[in-house]
Amino acid sequence: MTLSAALFAASAAWAETVKASGAHLRGLDKVSGTPVDFQMKVGDTVELGRLRVTLGECRYPVDNPSGDAYAWLVVRDGNAEETTFEGWMVASSPALNALDHPRYDVWVLRCATE
Repeated sequence: MTLSAALFAASAAWAETVKASGAHLRGLDKVSGTPVDFQMKVGDTVELGRLRVTLGECRYPVDNPSGDAYAWLVVRDGNAEETTFEGWMVASSPALNALDHPRYDVWVLRCATE
């Protein structure tokens, strides 16, 4: 079972979830040490340096909208069509399924609930 499939299966055991209209993410350029926070709507693509980050979905438990969010992200490096990362990122456990990139880190902070 892949990690994405395991996360999806585990989500069924979690409390009831709500789909959010967007997400708050944080990016880090590891070379310059510069962090940047950004908000995305579902379907949007944001450029972080040479990365293109696309938000497919963000969900959070009904009883905990500010924590335990998880988002489906697709990350591409530069103009390449090859995907660098595709899967669920969990806000409360960012290392569980992390982007593996030599220069950039991206992680989910929370879903947008407004």
